[in-house]
Amino acid sequence: MARKSSPTISQEELYPSEDQDFAREEMDSARLLDLEVEQESPFLRGQKRVSVRRGSIPKKTATRLKWTAIAAILIFFGALGAGALYKYGEHSWRFRIDSSDNIDITGTRNVTHAQVMEVLGGDIGRNIFFIPLTQRKAQLEQIPWVESASIMRFAPNRLRVEINERTPVAFARIGPRISLIDAGGTLMELPSGAKKKYSFPVILGMNASEPLSTRVVRMKTYNQLIHDLDADGAHYSQDLSEVDLSDLDDVKVTAADSSGEVLVHLGSSNFLDRYKIYVSHAREWRQQFDKLDSVDLRYDQQIVVNPDLHGTVKQPPLSPAAVKAAMSAGVKPVALIHHDIVPQKTIPAKVATNTAAAKVASKPILQPAAKKKKIVRAKHVAKPVAKNASTAKAAPKAVSGPAATKKPGPSVIQQNSTSGNQKPSPAIAKEQDHP
Repeated sequence: MARKSSPTISQEELYPSEDQDFAREEMDSARLLDLEVEQESPFLRGQKRVSVRRGSIPKKTATRLKWTAIAAILIFFGALGAGALYKYGEHSWRFRIDSSDNIDITGTRNVTHAQVMEVLGGDIGRNIFFIPLTQRKAQLEQIPWVESASIMRFAPNRLRVEINERTPVAFARIGPRISLIDAGGTLMELPSGAKKKYSFPVILGMNASEPLSTRVVRMKTYNQLIHDLDADGAHYSQDLSEVDLSDLDDVKVTAADSSGEVLVHLGSSNFLDRYKIYVSHAREWRQQFDKLDSVDLRYDQQIVVNPDLHGTVKQPPLSPAAVKAAMSAGVKPVALIHHDIVPQKTIPAKVATNTAAAKVASKPILQPAAKKKKIVRAKHVAKPVAKNASTAKAAPKAVSGPAATKKPGPSVIQQNSTSGNQKPSPAIAKEQDHP
């Protein structure tokens, strides 16, 4: 390219644009290619292209097949080794349970070693890998004291058995026996010997023929009773010797102290409030009445004292061995006393011969049936029995006639405060119907 004759250089020549730079680069590269071509000798023969033979299987596929074959070979030899090992373990004496020393038992306090070996004793001399652990676990859980169990194998010839025992919450008198019972209603035999003493009350009202579902309902009521009586740190449940659950609408407890035992009717709710009424007035009632046998707190605004002579259900007598086992387990002696039930009866008064006696005889008297009857000939009509605490010791009613029966009856004490949704007592209900 010839230079310009002008003495000055333009700005475009001094600072070329991008398009010009790109064109110059292409020209330079073309010149370099021409130089390389020119350097080659024109007398050399042209090189022939050699064709490369390619296989029918790609290289990646061949690699995969190779590793697959290696894995199959390893699996084959591994299966052979496992089969040989299984055959050895099946027939080798090293994996057989020789004696009961190869069975480790943990967690037992009340479950005896003989009870566990009664289930697992048949597996002694058997190969450890052929013992049905699931079946043995179910058999162990059939033991009354066992709540759950687990069995594990340990090579070469050991078994480990872990027992989780049930927690008793009360004694239960069923027929001529006393057993322990848990919160779910499962009965357990009393532990042999004096391993541990329990301070539970004895539950009455259960029988051996009733299903477990019925006992579950009764135990829910019992658990609620104990929870309420022990609320706020009161621990009133320690004063109970018996709990009668034969009628869930009328839960009866036998409270024993230094002055004697009293049967307390608590109904089906508000157990703590009603029992506090008994605790606060027990000494007062003992001073007012010759003998305090029972108290009915189920009714609204009134308390019935001595509604029945003995409200505990009649139980068959215990054998001397059963009494000894119960006392060694911690049953209170009061609960071992044989009680006879005396049912409450409504005894209508006899028809009077005069007007004054007719007023007295118009009201039925709620009285329990006494064991012994004493015939008294009454010449005059006595005054009716007072219905308040101040005149509770007044003479009982007598009716005119050739012969009258004198029996101690219940006394009703009025209350100012209410305790839950309660109904009036039968005595007050009769008085309201016949003012």
